[in-house]
Amino acid sequence: MDCGGRIAFQHPLIRSLANTRLIMHEATLPLAEPELALPLFGTRDQHLQLVRRTFDVSIIHRDEQIRVLGEESAVRKAMEVLEKLKSMVERHGHLDMEDVTAVVAQVIGQPANEVVGGREVDVFQTGRRIAARTKGQAQYLRAIREHDLTIATGPAGSGKTYLAVASAVEALKARDIRKIVLVRPAVEAGESLGYLPGDLQAKINPYLRPLLDALHEMIDHDQIKRLMEQDVIEVIPLAYMRGRTLNEAFIILDEAQNTTVPQMKMFLTRMGAGSKIVVSGDSTQVDLPHNTRSGLSDAIQRLEGVKGVAKVKLTGADIVRHELVQRIVDAYERETNGAKVKRTQQGRL
Repeated sequence: MDCGGRIAFQHPLIRSLANTRLIMHEATLPLAEPELALPLFGTRDQHLQLVRRTFDVSIIHRDEQIRVLGEESAVRKAMEVLEKLKSMVERHGHLDMEDVTAVVAQVIGQPANEVVGGREVDVFQTGRRIAARTKGQAQYLRAIREHDLTIATGPAGSGKTYLAVASAVEALKARDIRKIVLVRPAVEAGESLGYLPGDLQAKINPYLRPLLDALHEMIDHDQIKRLMEQDVIEVIPLAYMRGRTLNEAFIILDEAQNTTVPQMKMFLTRMGAGSKIVVSGDSTQVDLPHNTRSGLSDAIQRLEGVKGVAKVKLTGADIVRHELVQRIVDAYERETNGAKVKRTQQGRL
């Protein structure tokens, strides 16, 4: 096999696999200049990780060579990507994940916005790596990075809350913002819990628990406690947003389908200078009183075409919980769509 004029050879592993159908191939790319390694590989090897995931190959840097091992066509494409990236580093001295994504997209013949993975999200916990696992999630992360207001809808388990919180933590770590504000409407999910015991924090904690759960996966407990004591991280019910102006803050409104239209207007107008807002919700799980219009649905329609606003619709294909969750969501959607068709047909009679 020939990769860009360099000698490629069969890996010795082939001999031990002679009686199987698995044929592994290897190609090498010289990398004698140590100063090129870091920009080429990326922080924590994130550039190489994208190439590995995309082409399902092994990549090893040893003895001033990059060795790529895998199925023949995959090795060929991975080598093409690495050669292009190395040339870019030699010319410009640096790479970012958008450059890598663009080159991968060119080699595989897909639009860049369909390359899954993209840039990993950098959170506080050492060794913790968070990245999009579906095309929809990759689109969601890009929208958050590129817009001041992102509105995301989608079913349970599609990463709406988790990726928004991860993006907020990344922005705080990079000092792009000074504060994270996590917000949720205090609306009960179809059942009355009565009067909850304890002080105010204890009463609102059940409503805010999902946001805290996501946060604890990215920052250790003691650090969260310290940041909350310093008012760097706030987790509050929606009603507490009234009258505030938040500058240099990353503000997330979760379960936004349970806001009313006036509440949504109030929330969106809290944005101050240097701030970013993410609104997420599932339009199929509205717990508002009957005949009360959801502020999420209203905002999606009302803000159509407004500059600086991104809208992302995640689907069942973006669900990354237990595989049964996707089948459950599909079953409910089929029933809902069937009921809509039936009502339409009855209206025509």
